[in-house]
Amino acid sequence: MEILTTLVIFAVVIVLFFDYTNGFHDASNIIATPIASRALTPVQAVTIVAIFEFLGPLLGGTAVANTIGKFVDLQALSDFFSVVIILCGILGAIFWNLITWWFGIPSSSSHALVGGLAGAVIISVGADHVIWGVSQLAEGHLTGVTKVILSLIISPIIGFWAGLLIHRITFFLVRGAKPGINKFFKRIQILSCAVLAFSHGANDAQKSMGIITLVLLSGGFIEEFHVPFWVILSCALAITLGILSGGWRIVRTVGFGIFKVRPIHAFDAQLTSGAVIFGASLVGAPVSTTHVVSSALMGIGASERPKAVRWAKARDIVSTWIITIPGAGVVSVLFYLGVSALFDLH
Repeated sequence: MEILTTLVIFAVVIVLFFDYTNGFHDASNIIATPIASRALTPVQAVTIVAIFEFLGPLLGGTAVANTIGKFVDLQALSDFFSVVIILCGILGAIFWNLITWWFGIPSSSSHALVGGLAGAVIISVGADHVIWGVSQLAEGHLTGVTKVILSLIISPIIGFWAGLLIHRITFFLVRGAKPGINKFFKRIQILSCAVLAFSHGANDAQKSMGIITLVLLSGGFIEEFHVPFWVILSCALAITLGILSGGWRIVRTVGFGIFKVRPIHAFDAQLTSGAVIFGASLVGAPVSTTHVVSSALMGIGASERPKAVRWAKARDIVSTWIITIPGAGVVSVLFYLGVSALFDLH
């Protein structure tokens, strides 16, 4: 029992570290546009985002946590074996996050989490322990991996077209305005940036909340899947600390690598992204802030001047999206094989 308790504590710490890497990896996309548009200084942007990022998990509910924590089924396994599998999956996701962060590639922590956990489960106990959700979809129920994947695929498409539409509406409303309108769009980004930060916290931190709850359930420390308040608070703190740590490589890629961002573009991108992400949180759909912010910027750029969008950079980002799930899955498989070589897990 002492070994299991130690393992569970270690797993919780590792998940919180993943939440931290999520903070400086994914949430850096939030501060990219206000910095690129020179509406806020890096210190101002990080401070505003950190405050509302912390409030997001506390007030955003647990619908996304329920989705993430229930797409694998480990109930038939021993407590120790279940926790080891989850741990290997999280390590795979963290390692992938660190690789893409180092090279300044805005990949998806959500994709990495899904790929890492699914890879560890498949290599250890087989694909039948993953809740794919295909049969449930035929019955009209959206659940499991199907719900996660569809959320991650559909959200950037919505982000692109919503960004295009919102930018055209904004442009129409300010037609004929004097150059001084830029001051308004700079000031209002304090609000739009806060909304996006709150939405991100309400969605992304819940993914770690779901995994920690799954660890506690698998280890026998709780009897049913219910997210404890201390888990919510811990994940809120971890992702907020990640925000405060920076992530400037990805800021440069998103803020300067897709489209020349001016104050009106930054405001529209934050408004679009915040609406899409918060809407997804309400229905328990885990989405990628990286995907939504990047696609919203592309839609805004395409709305105004398609030729000004650096589509080559966009293609690089999209290709990273595609390889993240299998890439993180492979890394988690390697972690599991390494642990299996050292210990008799069964």
